[in-house]
This record gives sequence, C-alpha cells and structure tokens, in this order.
Amino acid sequence: MSRETDAKRWLERVSNSSSRDGGDPDLEGIARAAWQGSNFSPLFLYGLRVSFVSHGRALCSIRVPPHLTDIEGNWQPGPIAVLIDMVSAAAIMSCEDTIKVSVDLNISFFSPAKIGEEMEIEALVLQNKGKLTGAVVEVRKKADWNLVAVGRQWMTSSSARPFESKL
Repeated sequence: MSRETDAKRWLERVSNSSSRDGGDPDLEGIARAAWQGSNFSPLFLYGLRVSFVSHGRALCSIRVPPHLTDIEGNWQPGPIAVLIDMVSAAAIMSCEDTIKVSVDLNISFFSPAKIGEEMEIEALVLQNKGKLTGAVVEVRKKADWNLVAVGRQWMTSSSARPFESKL
C-alpha cells in the first residue's frame, strides 16, 4: 500500500467518516473507542469527507455540525484547530516515512462559519527540513470561497530525542 493510501485511511479512521448519513455523531461509539485506547476523539472530525490525499496534499470537506458551535451557531475555534492539525498531519504522512507529531501550530481566523455551512479544507506540505516538516492548511466556505481560517503547522519525527539542557 502507498503512503498516500495509508494517510487517507488513517484520516478516515480518526474522523469516523464511515458513517456519512449526516445524522448526529455516535457518542456511545466515540466513548467506546476512547476507552479502547484510541488516541484521537473523532467527535471534532465527525462527518469529515476525505476527497483525496496525494503526495504532500490532502483535500477534505465537512458540514459544520451543531455540536461544535456556540450559542449563536458559530463554529468553535477549538474544533477548527483539531481539524487543521489532523488534515495537515495526513498531508505530511502522505510523503513521509515516519509518523510525525505537532511541535508548532499557528492559526489565523478570518470569518465565522455557521451551523450547516459546507467547508473545504486543503493542506499542502511546504517544506521538509530533515526531521521538521511544514504545512499550511486553508479552511474555506464552499458557497463563496471566503476564508475561515489558515493554519501553519510544523511537525517533527516522533523518534526525535528530547531536548537536554546544558545548564
């Protein structure tokens, strides 16, 4: 299997995208997965549709679900951050031989997204500097292509040695 296929399947698994009926998330199933040792909660990525993952690129879409919005119906920044982190990780996984972990994530928010709005998420790997790999992610409204958020992420090899202080 190719890295691209592995990355796509990983993202689909963590997003729980096998249930695309548009209904409410299976909270019991999510809780069961967490108790069985799952490292990621698909609650923030529920309903994510993975269009494709190719060498250094991932393209997905999601309809803003009600359980991730505030009282005014705005998509919360926390779930957007999780989405940016995971989609950029898939893009990086598609062209790297090792699993990477986040070391720096910077997000700029431009406009709110409301319940039910369809979003497109695109992640592109920009640079690889040995153990460090950088990616950028754009989150846009499909209706008018207005930018909702841009994330810039650096990830490193999970096998990197911890920092040792000389003090």
